[in-house]
This record gives sequence, C-alpha cells and structure tokens, in this order.
Amino acid sequence: MVDQGKNGHQRALEALLGVPTTDGNIVTVLRNGDEIFPAMLDAIRGAEHTVDLLSYVWWKGDICTEFAEALATKAREGVRVRVLLDAIGARLMEEDDKERMEDAGVSLWFFRSVNDLQMWESTHRTHRRALVVDGQVGFTGGVGIADEWTGDANSPDEWRDTHLRLDGPAVDGLRAAFLQNWGESDHPFITEADRYPALSRDGDKSVMVVRSSAGHGVSSMSMLKTLMIELAQERVRITSAYLAPEEHAKAALARACDRGVEVELLVPGDHIDKRVAKIAAEQHFEELLDIGVRIYTYDRTMLHAKTMTVDGVVADIGTANFNSRSFSQDEEVNVVVFDPEVAGLLDEHFDQDLEHSTQVTPELWDDRGWVQRAAENAVSLVDGAM
Repeated sequence: MVDQGKNGHQRALEALLGVPTTDGNIVTVLRNGDEIFPAMLDAIRGAEHTVDLLSYVWWKGDICTEFAEALATKAREGVRVRVLLDAIGARLMEEDDKERMEDAGVSLWFFRSVNDLQMWESTHRTHRRALVVDGQVGFTGGVGIADEWTGDANSPDEWRDTHLRLDGPAVDGLRAAFLQNWGESDHPFITEADRYPALSRDGDKSVMVVRSSAGHGVSSMSMLKTLMIELAQERVRITSAYLAPEEHAKAALARACDRGVEVELLVPGDHIDKRVAKIAAEQHFEELLDIGVRIYTYDRTMLHAKTMTVDGVVADIGTANFNSRSFSQDEEVNVVVFDPEVAGLLDEHFDQDLEHSTQVTPELWDDRGWVQRAAENAVSLVDGAM
C-alpha cells in the first residue's frame, strides 16, 4: 500500500508511471471564464519572444476575436506565435479570426485534417489545451476558445470549467505537449525565437505533467486515473464533463469502495451540450451506484471541468475526461499537483458545485422509466466523448 507519509502518493505515482515530478512550482487554480480568459490574455499580451497555443476548441464569439487580435498583435510586434487547433474541434472557427492571425504572421495549423487522413486515423484527435508563453508560463485545463466559456457559470449560457496557470519547471511538460502535436505539421519544431530559460523555482508545489496519446494497450492517462483511485485511502472526488469509464477503471472504483474509500462523481445534468453524451454516461449509473459510488448531476449550466482529488492531498487538473475516449483515443495532457492546499481548493469548489447539483440515489435511479432505459440501451456503444 501507499506510504502514509506526506509524499507517499507522489512517490508511488512516480514509481508506477515512470514520470518524475518537479519541485518549486507556482500553481494558480482558475475557475470559469471570468478568471481563466483574462489570465491567458494577460500572459499573451506580455509575451516577449514566443507564444504557443494549443486548443481542441476554437468556435465563435467575441472572446475568439479577442484572442485572435491579441495573438495577431504579438505577431506584428515580432513575437513568434504558433496556434495549433484540432481540425474537428475547431471546425466552427470563423474565417475572420483565421485571416486576422495569418495576415499578421501567426503560424496557424489544424491537427489531422480529416481530408488528409485514413478513416481509422480521423477519430484520434488532439483534445489537449496548452498555452505556453516565453517558455516560462503555462496554462492547461478544460476551457475552449468560445463564448460558451465566458462568465462565471451563473446561467446556462456560461459554462462551468477549471483551468490552471503554472509558473516553474513544470511548464516544460506543457511545452512538450504542444510540440508533440506540432511535430505532425510541416513546420520546424523550434525557431531562432525559442528560449530555454532556467525556470524559476519560486513556488512550493510538486507537480507531475502526464501526456497521453492514442494507441494500442493501456495509455498513460488510463494508468494515471486508475492508479490514483487504487492509491486512495479515504476519498476520491471526480468531476468529468463526459463519463464512460473503461472496465478496469470501474473495477478500481469498486475496489476503492470495498475498502471503505468514499467515492463521489460529479457530471453534467440537463444542460449538457450533447444529449447522447448524457445518455452514454447514464448507462453506467446503475453499476456505479451498486458498487457504492455517490453520483451527482450539475444543474446550473454545462459542467465541462475535468478534475480529480485524492485524500485531500493530490489534485489532478487537465483535459482528460473520465471516459474511454480520453483514456485511449485522444491526445491529452493532465497536471497532477501533490499539495493539500490545491487539493483543498478543488474540494471546496466541488462542495460549492454540489450546492447546485442533484444526487442520483439508487432509489431514484431504480424508478427511471422505460424510455430512459431504452435510450441507455440504444447508446450502449457510444462513449459520449467530444
């Protein structure tokens, strides 16, 4: 079992994943667009040498234009700006935003255009989000570039999400996540503008950056999520926009419940952006409730966050949902923070989200009608991922 000491979870994950942590990081948790977008835009506007932005989503709206103009401005100032967008996730991007950036000298590339791929390749997307400025400041989490993420989750028009800012040596992991996907383009990995500063260690957070790619076998992301559950001794709290856990993940949850770990799961309710994704998640509710998982549905707006905490001392924030697509089919990046302060803040956010949620009890779920049961059966082969 995991060492009961302060660094027990950290050392166990390092050994089992083969991914080292870095010390001396500053981690700033950002909640909802009102905190996330200003922080990202401030970092871009302060860039001196390079800006690398990777996003699955770039849709439409004023915030898209604001990002496009900020990136274009820096390119006109001589900053090397690269923007990498998933060809499927950014399919709604307006031509004006694209032209504004390209005309200013931004290197814009779309990941795995469906027209250029074999059919079997086209479903493997980059679901990553990463913003790296001057190689020193990094951002990742669940947010997309679209008006849906603006605001503070006060209405169904303002999505609920969690992002974070990193300062310190862990930023290198986010830069690597960008470059790994950028490497599929015909652009060079690096240019003369790139800098490799000795990253400051002004913070006190130990951080692990886990990258995962589509492929055969068990992915790094699947291992991360499952191992965190296996290592839990007291409590696991999972927030996921889309739910469709693989069998070994469900087995890990069952073992955790059997040994007395409190497992809580928060997923979107009726405001989910894809009805089929909601039903795909609900087909797992009965099994999860039977093993002892407490399930809540978020009622205020679309819940798009992807977070996990373990025992109040480990926090996981990133782009991966608790579903089979994130575990095995998409490019993902997550940040694991070994710190009770960060984990405690996410737990505080979880508690606040529960105030706007409904618990799905076994009795309530047993009473669902035949239409709901038929819908679950109809989407039994769908994992609801996007």
